[in-house]
Amino acid sequence: MGLALRGLQLKPSDTLLVRGASCGLGYAAVQIAHALGCRVIATTHREEYASLLRDYGANEAVFDTGTLAQTDVRASKALELVGPKTLRDTMANLLPGGICCNTGILGGIFTLDGFDPIKDIPNGRYLTGFFSNYPTQEVMDKIFAFVAEHGIGPNIAKVFSLESLSEALAMQESVGFQGKLVVTSD
Repeated sequence: MGLALRGLQLKPSDTLLVRGASCGLGYAAVQIAHALGCRVIATTHREEYASLLRDYGANEAVFDTGTLAQTDVRASKALELVGPKTLRDTMANLLPGGICCNTGILGGIFTLDGFDPIKDIPNGRYLTGFFSNYPTQEVMDKIFAFVAEHGIGPNIAKVFSLESLSEALAMQESVGFQGKLVVTSD
């Protein structure tokens, strides 16, 4: 799984912290890391999503209040999907030699103002990033082969017919469902 390994260098012996795991990419990351044999700690800002994260392969689901540094959560690798809003805190939870890959902006903050790499990256830890806008056909083929081989799939909350599009849009605006809404033309 080249993309997962590129930014994090994941190995089966790793404990992966997925910060912001209750989004579409987060559910996929949990499944991929689980399939690779990693121990997975998944965070969510909604306590009701914890059991679903465990169903998708997380060994531990943690309610995220925005600060994990005061918890006992420690990981060798971290996938930061909340982004700059929690990046410093996530880095503080890495074990020595740990790698954090920042690739998200769920927190609504897009840059790290006042970022000081000497002070903000703990000694002996590493910060990487991942930008996925230009994958090659070879990379996509590897991803789809891995997904098929390990039975990884999306978290679908509900499927709607095209005739029920207005109902799907109303549900999208509501709170309380977990997963993606799918509209089919059948």
